[in-house]
Amino acid sequence: MKPLFLIFSLFLLVLVGCKSNPVSSIKENGALVMKIKKKPVLSYQFTTYKAPKGVDPAYARSGFIHPLKTLNGHTLTQIQPKDHYHHYGIWNPWTQVLFENDTIDFWNIGGKQGTVRFAGFTEESKNSYSVLHEHVVLKNGKDKVALNEVQTLTINPLSENQYTIDFTLEYSCAADSPFKILKHRYAGFSLRATEEWNATNSEVISSEINTRDEIDGTTGKWCLVQGELGDDYGGVLLLSHPNNYNFPEPLRVWPEANHDGFIFINFAPTKTTDWLLQPKQTYILKYRLVVNSKKITREEADSLWDTYQETIK
Repeated sequence: MKPLFLIFSLFLLVLVGCKSNPVSSIKENGALVMKIKKKPVLSYQFTTYKAPKGVDPAYARSGFIHPLKTLNGHTLTQIQPKDHYHHYGIWNPWTQVLFENDTIDFWNIGGKQGTVRFAGFTEESKNSYSVLHEHVVLKNGKDKVALNEVQTLTINPLSENQYTIDFTLEYSCAADSPFKILKHRYAGFSLRATEEWNATNSEVISSEINTRDEIDGTTGKWCLVQGELGDDYGGVLLLSHPNNYNFPEPLRVWPEANHDGFIFINFAPTKTTDWLLQPKQTYILKYRLVVNSKKITREEADSLWDTYQETIK
């Protein structure tokens, strides 16, 4: 009887473990794939993703998230769209930076001034990972790391229709030189949304504005994009932490008439001001995404932001 009892006990422990740990991860095809109840919801690309065929190889890069999916399996991001080959799902490069008496663009990688690279995992668990990203200067033949970023991501299910992704971005200078992020209309934490969405089948609102065309250049605690996904519906709510630099953060959101109505959203703390990062100091930005498999209201978005700012320190 004892062997049977032990086997049964181990079986129960496995069941309990599965219930308490619905999130899992696996590395495959150059990506860390995170799953909820065995359903893939997020892929972090750590190997270099090549540029499309016939496109300048400079558009290749690593260290981004795609695809991001709803719990119903619908993809919410896209990469390398023809209008902007340097757009990569969820990614966060800086655009205009003063470094060692030169101005470097780490965002528009086709210009070959700079890029962002995955440089290694620093921590991994079932529902979380930390990685090192390097902002690398390429201009004038250099290959010099100017800024280190440790990005930590944690996934937690909320309900049958929602889950959260928490981001912590820790920046530190990689050299003895300061890294001055110059004022620019876009830079930082960004989402290039699925090609399924356009001006007719989706909506974008912020904590302050109800109309997509009026959001760009305003500030907000959160920004919500949601819309039709075939016969289904879904979206993602982007939340900015109140301790972030230049909070409430300026937003860059494409108006409906731009780029065939496709959607680009960016929390851009340096849209209205410079940000000087000094050597031997650490600077932190935090964000939360709430991924939804149904339409949510403004009131629900406000409530989710309230919960975020109360619980995340």
